[in-house]
Amino acid sequence: MDLHFGDSKPTDDERAAVDALLGPPESSWEGADRSDADLRWARGGREARDRRDLLLPGLHAINDRIGWISEGALDYLCRRLTVPPAEAYGVATFYAMFSVKPRPATVLHVCTDLACTAAGAPELCAGIEARLGPGVSVERSPCLGLCERAPAALAIRAGDPVRTAVSAPATVHEAVLAASSPDSAPQEPPAAMAVPQAGQDGLVLLRRVGAVDPESLDDYRSHGGYTALRRAFELGPAGVIREVTDSGLVGRGGAAFPTGRKWQATASQPDHPHYLVCNADESEPGTFKDRVILEGDPYALVEAMTIAAYATGAHKGYVYLRGEYPRALRRLEHAIAQARARGFLGEDVLGQGYAFDMEIRRGAGAYICGEETALFNSIEGYRGEPRSKPPFPVEKGLFGRPTVENNVETLVNVLPILTMGAPAYAAIGTGKSTGPKLFCVSGSVERPGIYELPFGATLGEVLALAGVRDKLRAVLLGGAAGGFVRPDETDIPLTFEGTREAGTTLGSGVVMAFDDTVPLPRLLLRIAEFFRDESCGQCVPCRVGTVRQEEALHRIVERSGAAAAGDIALLREVGRAMRDASICGLGQTAWNAVESAIDRLGAYA
Repeated sequence: MDLHFGDSKPTDDERAAVDALLGPPESSWEGADRSDADLRWARGGREARDRRDLLLPGLHAINDRIGWISEGALDYLCRRLTVPPAEAYGVATFYAMFSVKPRPATVLHVCTDLACTAAGAPELCAGIEARLGPGVSVERSPCLGLCERAPAALAIRAGDPVRTAVSAPATVHEAVLAASSPDSAPQEPPAAMAVPQAGQDGLVLLRRVGAVDPESLDDYRSHGGYTALRRAFELGPAGVIREVTDSGLVGRGGAAFPTGRKWQATASQPDHPHYLVCNADESEPGTFKDRVILEGDPYALVEAMTIAAYATGAHKGYVYLRGEYPRALRRLEHAIAQARARGFLGEDVLGQGYAFDMEIRRGAGAYICGEETALFNSIEGYRGEPRSKPPFPVEKGLFGRPTVENNVETLVNVLPILTMGAPAYAAIGTGKSTGPKLFCVSGSVERPGIYELPFGATLGEVLALAGVRDKLRAVLLGGAAGGFVRPDETDIPLTFEGTREAGTTLGSGVVMAFDDTVPLPRLLLRIAEFFRDESCGQCVPCRVGTVRQEEALHRIVERSGAAAAGDIALLREVGRAMRDASICGLGQTAWNAVESAIDRLGAYA
């Protein structure tokens, strides 16, 4: 593809897709027909450059309408935003959901990650490819966030509007039907089906999932909605931060950083404006809790983000949502629109003289964008590559301004903190890990889904609730970036400190069980393939290390004895280099699961 402005022209549909997002061009410099006035002066360039952050939405608009991004379409979008085509091409090719080569309008993404591989995804892919003709592109996909219904497939048909259909648990027939006729595919089950505890007493974070109509603001309010925001206005920003700090709430995305400290650090920054970002790009294989909340209780996130913004002095918030979550997108778009229409968002929230609004930015298939600074780059219209720290996001985050970033689960925990009070919330769980925690349980269990338990519950208690199907071989905690534990280690307390003492990690709350029918070497190879594919390539330890790790695992499968021992020694050396020298958590954790399988499970003994 030519990497500077060329002579390629967009089609009428491509132009319409971009104009629907950006409005019609005002001059020939932006792609309109040439006029005499345009020959005398250039105008609009500064305004266009200020809209660089619309590059990702623009790429989505083209991809949604056409199914791929042509040279002419990319050239037109670049003219509209005054973005160098070389840079836009680098962004477009960074994301797995985009294509810069022609492909059919319908794409069927079939998950081949851990839970789906264990549930027969390779055989499913082979059956689908044998049935579908050239009119559908079948793409093997990383985790689709539907692990409780593995194996899973997502069909996307480009057009105006774009159509989607989910098949999970997928059979060859149902996946082919979803791809052939998305509008005729069976409807997805309610979000509450992913919550085996739905309706039980004592739930805190999941109490409304299945009990309220997720599209009704009135139903949300009748079940306690917006009580927390009203108390936040009574406490004032400093009071809210004090409550969150006293509650002991820490981030639920895996890093476990104290939320109150992060909010206080952002609020105290003299530089303005401040921004709030919700990380809803849960791409860790085995993680699907944020999807369930957004599908079953979307107003909870809208309210929680309003509180977080009020406390930290932000007036604009962004939700960075996984591109593979079409129903969550629809539900959240509706909730934001309803909240705005009813005065819960906008220039004067609840008549309190506080202005806050929020918008959704869709990801496009990049695991690395779960890292906060990579996420900021993605929103700003750049490749989703992590930034070096310091400066930290609380000082210079999104658009170079102080930014607080939390994931969905962390934010919705703020609601019970304010309604029940910090002391009551802190009494749940343990002294160092307070409050309730959501666990994503999948794999070889009878009742996969999201489970809410207080911190301190043991791994065995979680597995007992889910019901292990057959003879347990291993449990993966924390997803692909986590670690394996043995069946005799189910007494591990599921807290940040408890898993750390046990030599593993809690991560985002993934609990993936595997029985003795699951081939462990194939799973480890899939983990290595995942990290090799998802590495952004910015730093050498990760870019090269993930490739060498995959190559060594391929060789080990084909060897035994002394030959395999040599590759295991190489794996350890590469793993140490990635852990010590990678820029971000992807490279630093890419060796964890393989190391634990070798040391704790004797995977290649």
